[in-house]
Formats: sequence, C-alpha cells, structure tokens
Amino acid sequence: MSKTSISEQYKHVYFIGIGGIGMSALARYFHYHGVKVGGYDKTPSSLTEKLIEEGCEIHFEDLGDEIPKDFKIKEKTLVIYTPAIPKTHKEYNYFIQNNFKILKRSEVLGLLTRQSKGLCVAGTHGKTTTSSILAHILNQSSWKCNAFLGGIATNFNSNLVLSETSEYTVIEADEFDRSFLHLSPYASIVTAVDPDHLDIYGNEDQFKEGFRQYAMKTEMQGYLIQKEGLNLNSLSKSYTYSLNSPTANYSLQNLSWSDGYLFGDVRLRNGFWPRVKFGIPGIHNAENALACIALLNEMGMVEQTIRKGIESFAGVKRRFEFCVRTEKMVYIDDYAHHPEEIKVLIDSIQMFYPNKKITGIFQPHLFTRTRDFADGFAKELSRLDELILMPIYPAREEPIHGITSDWLLQKIKCDKKWLKSPSEVLQHFSKYKQGIVLTIGAGDIDRIVNPLTEILNSNLDD
Repeated sequence: MSKTSISEQYKHVYFIGIGGIGMSALARYFHYHGVKVGGYDKTPSSLTEKLIEEGCEIHFEDLGDEIPKDFKIKEKTLVIYTPAIPKTHKEYNYFIQNNFKILKRSEVLGLLTRQSKGLCVAGTHGKTTTSSILAHILNQSSWKCNAFLGGIATNFNSNLVLSETSEYTVIEADEFDRSFLHLSPYASIVTAVDPDHLDIYGNEDQFKEGFRQYAMKTEMQGYLIQKEGLNLNSLSKSYTYSLNSPTANYSLQNLSWSDGYLFGDVRLRNGFWPRVKFGIPGIHNAENALACIALLNEMGMVEQTIRKGIESFAGVKRRFEFCVRTEKMVYIDDYAHHPEEIKVLIDSIQMFYPNKKITGIFQPHLFTRTRDFADGFAKELSRLDELILMPIYPAREEPIHGITSDWLLQKIKCDKKWLKSPSEVLQHFSKYKQGIVLTIGAGDIDRIVNPLTEILNSNLDD
C-alpha cells in the first residue's frame, strides 16, 4: 500500500484511546509512514509500552488543553478517537472546540479500504481469529497483504501487518457504534449475526438491519462469504459456508482430533480437499478457517498455498490460547464474552477432553450485555463442573441497579459456584493439580493469566 493521503496531508496524528487493540494498530501504521504519533489512554498496558518503545508520545491523564505543543498545530494534526471515550473527555472537547480535523477509527479504516482492496471480516463472533487467519495465509503467499487486526496474532506477534506492494488490506469490520458502515469492502466475510450491543442498536431487528446494510456495501465485482443461514443480500457474488452442511457452498466435514491437531474434509463449491490440517484447535476456529478457504478459493488462490497457511497458523493471543498443556493439567485463556462464544468454547473443550473436570473463571463484560443475555450466560456456564464468577467489567458503562455478578450467579445451576475477586481466584488455585481450567472474558481478566499460569505450573512441579 502506498502512503495514504492522510499521512501526506498531516504531519502529526493524535489518538484519544491509543491503547485499544484497534487504535494501536492504526498508530503503528502512521508511525511506520513517518508521521509523529501521540495520544492519551486511561491506563498503561503492554500495548502502550510497546508503542512508547517504538517512539510514540503517550500519557495517561486527561490533559485538557495542555496537550503536547506539536499536536496543537491544527493544520498539521489529525485527531482519531474511539467511540468508547466519554463525551466529557477534556482533550476530546479541546479538539472539538478548536475545530481540529477529528475522525473515528472506523472512518480512517474506511479511507484505507477505498485506497486498496479491502477484505473485511464482520460478525458478532470470530472476527479477530478469522481476519488473522486470512492475513496469515495472504502474508505467507506471494499476494501479501496489509492488515489491521483486533488481537495480537502469534505468527506476527503484532496486530499490524504491512506490505508496500500488496493491493489487499484485511480489516475487522466492527459492528459496535455501526462503525462497519464506514467501510467500502472489496470482499466480506460475515461469521455471525447474533444480537449484541443492544445499548447501541436498541433491539434485535435494528442490529440485524445494520448487518444487512453492511453486506450491501460489498463491491459488485467482489465477494460476500457468509455463514449459512444468515441470508444477507449483496450485489456481489455471494457464497455460504458451514460445518457439516449438505447445502452450503463450502462445508467442513468429518472433523477428527489426532496427535493434538484437528483434521477435516472440505467440500468446496467446485471441488473436494481431503484431510485439511488446522494449526489451532477449536471447532469454531476450524469454521473460521473454512470461511477464509471459501474467500481465497473464489479469489483464485491455489489449494496448496491455502492448506499451508491454515496448517501453519499459530493462533491469536487470548483466543483459545493454551497457557498450560500437560497430561494432567490444561489451562486455556479465551476472549469469549457472549453466550454463543462460551457455547462453542465449551463444545470444543468437551470434544477434546471428554470426561475431564472443567473449571471456568468468567468475568462478565458490560452491565447491559450481562442484563440482556443473562439467561444465555446462565445456560452455558451451567455446563461447567465448577464456576468462579468475577465482578462485572464496566468498560465504558455506569452500573445498572440490580445487575451484578451475584445476581447472575443465582441463575446458574452449577453445583460448585463462587463469586471471587482476582486475588481470591489466584488463591483458589493454590493447590489445584489436575483438570481443565478456563479463563473467559473480554475485560481485564487477562491480568490474572500470567500469575495463574505460574501457580498452576508450580503446582505441577510439587
């Protein structure tokens, strides 16, 4: 991709919420293109530490009009913000009041899709893994790609992939705040349209209407690859995919678990690939890979190149990530934060490890999501042998009266269930020596992953 018109027009780019996974990828992109990058985030993290190491200027207090002077030059500064920032934010209001050029992250990504062939991945679940698989297959082929990912892909150890020559840009199409409607995809994958973000959309019909509008934005010359049953219309060529389906255009069949790897037969619209090997476990991850097979096959990539990419894909941080993997003890960390995601996570665990005790640690994410999907969460979490609930992670929200983890815990029918703080969770596992342990959630539950890994490994050494 050539330098964008943005990086030619502006010498400084200032991010409000620079530490977010998507925002940090954009920050890296502009820094790579020689633009001075700075910004604010609420708290330090491994992402902000990395950006500072790379030369970005970051602070962690709302400075109002006291922002660094280079970013006060209106004609040379572009401001990019995340919708998660409250409208009372002083720096945000300083830029508004002084008429700076201000864009949402999604608007910037929209500009990038108009300057290249955007391969966009939308859906309530699986966006990050699917876009990371797609980017990896492209990157290890002669086609290459640019990619802005919503997680740290293990193969790249980054959320950003760059190519000076490729015409393709892989982008996660985020439905939050209707952000994906700013994109202009050459091709799209849509993985799921299970209702979410009802605080934004209002109801299920409006949520699905957002996806219908998104699907219609795919270029006529391009492709829409959608999970069978979504029934989204598009002006582009449209194909379906699904596990074990006799009617989908692309189907994955005969899944088996052998020597620590998943294998399956892929029936294509125009062919059959026996015994495809998947580099990462998880039934849902195999289906995500199937979506990438469908798109790249339609675009003309050869079978051997696609197979090689699928097999060598090493996963994404916090997506079915093995932290401990021994005969007695398995600990997996996963970002699942919607009942459907928890369902496929537990389905996979029960397939791979039948008859083993499963202990889950779940941190609900957002008061509104907990309220709207409480029965779904209760149904799936009741399948665990043991459950530890942590307090709800509020993110951008204020508390809702009566909506608490204790309220959710009462709905769950697990025999052994507790409500614990992060420190109490770690103490709970001080003598735990066998079984399956899962950390589940999209909040700051990731902060207990390293200490819990150390505790479980230490228990095995005793």
